[in-house]
Amino acid sequence: MRSISDIQSALDRAVADGGVPGIVAELQDGEAEPWFGTAGVADTATGRARRPGEHFRIGSFTKAFTGTVVLLLAAEGRLSLDDTVAAWLPGVVEEHLGGDGTGITVRRLLNHTSGLPDAFPGQEPPSPEKPGERFIYSKVNYNLVGMIVEQVTGSTLAEEIDRRLARPLGLAGTYLPGTDNTLREPHARHYSKADAFGAPVEVHDVTDADLSWAGAAGGMVSTTSDLHRFLRDLLGGRLLAPAQQEEMFTTVPTRDWVPDTRYGLGVYAQTLPSGATLWGGGGYIQGSVTYAMGDRQGTRTLVSNLNGDWNDFLETFTDLYDNPAG
Repeated sequence: MRSISDIQSALDRAVADGGVPGIVAELQDGEAEPWFGTAGVADTATGRARRPGEHFRIGSFTKAFTGTVVLLLAAEGRLSLDDTVAAWLPGVVEEHLGGDGTGITVRRLLNHTSGLPDAFPGQEPPSPEKPGERFIYSKVNYNLVGMIVEQVTGSTLAEEIDRRLARPLGLAGTYLPGTDNTLREPHARHYSKADAFGAPVEVHDVTDADLSWAGAAGGMVSTTSDLHRFLRDLLGGRLLAPAQQEEMFTTVPTRDWVPDTRYGLGVYAQTLPSGATLWGGGGYIQGSVTYAMGDRQGTRTLVSNLNGDWNDFLETFTDLYDNPAG
């Protein structure tokens, strides 16, 4: 991971070369005070700068929270990773997705080997493939997981995330909003060059867009400091028992996705061009792109967020996280 001066230079390049409105990054290195850097603006109309404590949509890093809740339930014996979808959601896969829920386990949902295709709002998904054959990154997997959590617990996934993770860890800015489209203050404005169905359009403000469809797969809101606390405790083995920790970090190879990655149960490992491997996750959702990665022990973590969704964010985050000098 880069030095502070290199991180700041990468932030400046993201705005100057990538053209996004604004970017923030927070580095936590051991027990030292966190370093926070920013470039660009939180609001293109006023020119207001981005700042610490902002709430933003974290997109698919939601999956790390959802996966952790499932593994906590597994540790309690409330469910098993080998349970089938059909056991908890009879007929749902068959009726709505054309697949066979008896061959899809909770583990296969979590590591994206269910064979179920990805789908966006208003989009007809393709036919499912045979479970266990290969990695297919799919929001459908995690939205099914969220439904299973609610069947097991009798409460909402939002309540389980709050009760099991947000409140115990003191994550005051972390929540799954559901149909409440209003981001808590403070927050940057979120901007997009895509409409609700992913088609290209002119830059527009999507801060209050209804993104409730993302749910367990990508619907959460958080802050840089909250994501540090969660990621460091997760990587450091302080959230899960050893058996569940091993399950979460057992990975499968990815395909047609983020290059040089292996996927676990809601988190992934990414090997950077320098050869370093980081753990955590990223999240792309309309108007907001987030990365939260660290070393395997969680001693050095970096959390970053863009409040625009149109630049080459993989290039931006590689520039931000990689250290060619090792």
